[in-house]
Amino acid sequence: MPYSKDHKARVRATIVEAARKLFNRHGFDNVTIDQLMAEANLTRGGFYSHFANKEEVFAAATASFISGRGAVWREDAGVDPAAGHIEMAQRMVASYLSREHLGQIEDQCPLIAYATDVARAGPQVQESYRELLEGMVTLFEMNMPDVGDGGRQRALSLAALCVGGMVVARALPGSDIAEDIRQAALDDANALWLTQGGQVAA
Repeated sequence: MPYSKDHKARVRATIVEAARKLFNRHGFDNVTIDQLMAEANLTRGGFYSHFANKEEVFAAATASFISGRGAVWREDAGVDPAAGHIEMAQRMVASYLSREHLGQIEDQCPLIAYATDVARAGPQVQESYRELLEGMVTLFEMNMPDVGDGGRQRALSLAALCVGGMVVARALPGSDIAEDIRQAALDDANALWLTQGGQVAA
């Protein structure tokens, strides 16, 4: 009996989620297709029913975050991207730049975990990374006060502060300066709310 379309979609989603976790832990170059399929509890041959190569599943793993693990993370943080209120942007920043997020290697945002790998990857991977970054920028734009033509620039700066601070902090695990960088990025983001007419996040 042939498998249903739902079955194929579920298997693909299982592979993508296994890939996301492995790439978060080890990076693109250090994960093999055999390791990926073992993580998913599937045989290697099944990989090619869903993906042409490892880069294709890498792009899918990046893209999956916004509606998968990222959606869970935003819900846990009380972030409603469409709320149109500065509190949502504050919650996003506080959760993104938290000590807890820095320590969650397996579930970290791909914008942090994949930054170096994406710079060396092909157009498909870079496009999925760009779309994920645009999602963060849009969330900030939608939830910060109307500041005219500078709104997108401020949202881009805030996204760069969040991602950049965490990328550097992740590169130096367990060091004092990693914690200092994370905290400095959070403090600078919190200072921004004062210029936007909002309250500093707790």
